[in-house]
Amino acid sequence: MSMGGRPGGSRARARSAERITRLCAAAGDTRALRLRLLPEIRAAVGFDAYAWLLTDPQTSVGCAPLADVPCLPELPRLIRLKYLTPVNRWTRLQAPVGLLRQATGGDLARSLLWRELLSGYGVADVASVVFRDQHGCWGFLDLWRSASSVPFTQEDAGFLARLSPPVTRSLREGQAAAFAPRQPDSRGRAGPVVLLLSADLEVLGETPPAQEYLRMLVPPADGYAPVPAGAYNVAAQLLAAEAGADDNEPWARVHLSGGLWMTLRAGRIGAAGPRAEPGGAQPAIAVAIEESSPAERVSLFARCYGLTARESQLLTQLAAGHDTRAIAAMMFLSEHTVQDHLKAIFAKTGSRTRRGVLARAIGG
Repeated sequence: MSMGGRPGGSRARARSAERITRLCAAAGDTRALRLRLLPEIRAAVGFDAYAWLLTDPQTSVGCAPLADVPCLPELPRLIRLKYLTPVNRWTRLQAPVGLLRQATGGDLARSLLWRELLSGYGVADVASVVFRDQHGCWGFLDLWRSASSVPFTQEDAGFLARLSPPVTRSLREGQAAAFAPRQPDSRGRAGPVVLLLSADLEVLGETPPAQEYLRMLVPPADGYAPVPAGAYNVAAQLLAAEAGADDNEPWARVHLSGGLWMTLRAGRIGAAGPRAEPGGAQPAIAVAIEESSPAERVSLFARCYGLTARESQLLTQLAAGHDTRAIAAMMFLSEHTVQDHLKAIFAKTGSRTRRGVLARAIGG
């Protein structure tokens, strides 16, 4: 674990916050944004390792990870324990930032993740940041400090909390930008695409197209096999739901390329729950990867662009092929009000026509 930078003074932090706000205002690709923000955060706060994931705003399940942690060889175990640990879980944080040492009252062993894994890597504190707004959860960031560093302070937490709103907005806008009209060559490939995982997230088997999809979801370094990080996350969420650590559903939508969105979904094979098979083994976990349905795309599109509940409902009816008169009747609105809502949708999404907004929302 490499030593992170020392926290700067109040003036230095103020300048870092201003630079981060400017970077967030530019939005753009979410991976590039995170890579630009990390050095600024390191200079202001200081950390020795990090993991930064986007999340599906509806289910809060992680995807598109960026990480530099010393336990990457144990990635499946890290992800499984992260999802099973209630302490400072991103879905349970009341404030934007949670500090592990503070949350456990100094008894870090109260954290399953720390007790079972992080303690062995000399981690002495973790700052967890959630990026959430009224439209959903867009990501979470874990910053680790080793025993050779001082624990995170309230000043550190305050700085990170100050960054949460602009970063959240930028992550949401970056996801929205991924809804460009789909390219002709980005159609889904032949399936089915399925991975079988054990309860410890060990890969037991996969269908032939799986390797190709995994390479696109999380591109590996040259010469290395693809890492099924997305599959690990949805499977870990299934385990968390079964254990009562979280009740969100085990699925997530992930942008692949060229306007193509994929949905990863986890479920038990041959069982409704984690019942043990004869001999004590639990049923395997199947993770299916398939092109997101029009309804799944529209729902995410609406969240990304901050549509109201009424606007989202109207867009759903529009995507189903209904005209203004039919939509007005189904939503108990006047046709004039429907047109007003459509204008609001066009303004928020930067679209000019119904055909244009649908081309991006459903990928048609």
